[in-house]
Amino acid sequence: MKEIENINENYLDDNKALPPLAERMRPRVLSEFVGQKHLIYQNSLLYRAIRADKLGSCIFWGPPGCGKTTLANVIANSTAAVFEKLNAVTSGVADAKKVIEEAAKRKLTYGKKTYLMLDECHRWSKAQSDCVLSAIEEGTIIFIGSTTENPYYSMTPAIVSRCRVFEFLPLDAEDVKTGINRALRESKGYGDLNVELDEDALDYISVFCGGDLRNAYNALELAVLTSKADENGVIRITRQDVVDSMQTKPLSVDRQHYYDMISAFIKSMRGSDPDAAMFWFCRLIESGCDPVMLARRIVICAAEDVGLADPMALVVASSALTAFLNVGLPEGRLPLTEAVLYIANAPKSNSCETTLGNATAGARKHATARVPSHLMDQTFSRGTDTKYANYKYPHSYGGWVEQQYLPDEAKNEVYYEPTLNGQDSGNKNDKKK
Repeated sequence: MKEIENINENYLDDNKALPPLAERMRPRVLSEFVGQKHLIYQNSLLYRAIRADKLGSCIFWGPPGCGKTTLANVIANSTAAVFEKLNAVTSGVADAKKVIEEAAKRKLTYGKKTYLMLDECHRWSKAQSDCVLSAIEEGTIIFIGSTTENPYYSMTPAIVSRCRVFEFLPLDAEDVKTGINRALRESKGYGDLNVELDEDALDYISVFCGGDLRNAYNALELAVLTSKADENGVIRITRQDVVDSMQTKPLSVDRQHYYDMISAFIKSMRGSDPDAAMFWFCRLIESGCDPVMLARRIVICAAEDVGLADPMALVVASSALTAFLNVGLPEGRLPLTEAVLYIANAPKSNSCETTLGNATAGARKHATARVPSHLMDQTFSRGTDTKYANYKYPHSYGGWVEQQYLPDEAKNEVYYEPTLNGQDSGNKNDKKK
């Protein structure tokens, strides 16, 4: 009985040198590739280019575990060209130049193409990226970049403009199920073991892996290798087994999607939709976003979008930031929630933002304007110029008196236009009238 129960342990002992399940199950040919149906389908551009070995320089952009590196490996296995791989984290200019030099010799001597696959290509600086630019232009290498970050933001524009960008999407649940079932069926996975995965366990993995097949494989592997076989030698994996294996994984969010969610959060507060504002606030928190950053955005929104319509919004937002810094998670979410709801429900005025922009433009336009004499500092003598003494002290006139405060060049310009929303009533203009 003991020998049967430890069948998976014996399997481990006999296969200590095996790579992780995710690596073993990595497709080698195009027919095994899972997902990205918007890119890989019969007669699609990418499909035909790979099959004909005519793929040009391109960038694969998408979240982790969606098949970027896998597709690059498929290309490597199907091309007649030489396929070189570098990782931007561990490789530098010298490594790239060596590949380029060898590619140039190979092309000149044998007329043979060379692919350069650069994983995590967004990690290279402009100087590093420039070292491959001329080689791409001259056709010395065919560049394939793989990145989890939006290349239009994170990469050198000169490189991006010379490549076709293919956006990979998170895998859907059916794609993940296909991959998991292959792992259970094929000998390079767990085909040699008697593993039975409950249907609800498969459903759980396919949904909560976040569209990341690598994460799904890792959960399955941990569940299999930590579960005992029953008296019949069957390793049964239940829903609870995979829940324990996966734990709580932050959502796979690349930098662009992260910024998109922050944008949606801010625009929901500005648009007076408390439900949407709280949804994006919680999505960001659950994705591992720094709450302090969100608190700062709340403060900015209070001044930018509520502004003078309800000046208390800034007080509430600032107090929520202070409270969070003193309390921390998880309770610190409550004062932040109060601030989000207050701002979402408050009347809106952007007069602070527009006035700042207008006044900044005016200041730049009249950069050499002279301060009116009656507003100059009166703490020292200015010789015969006594005009500064004509300053009218507002409190001597009941709190307000008409006089020129702008320089002569800008005295007729208006920067502040009240919205008349909430408390943004434009008292200044009323007094002038």
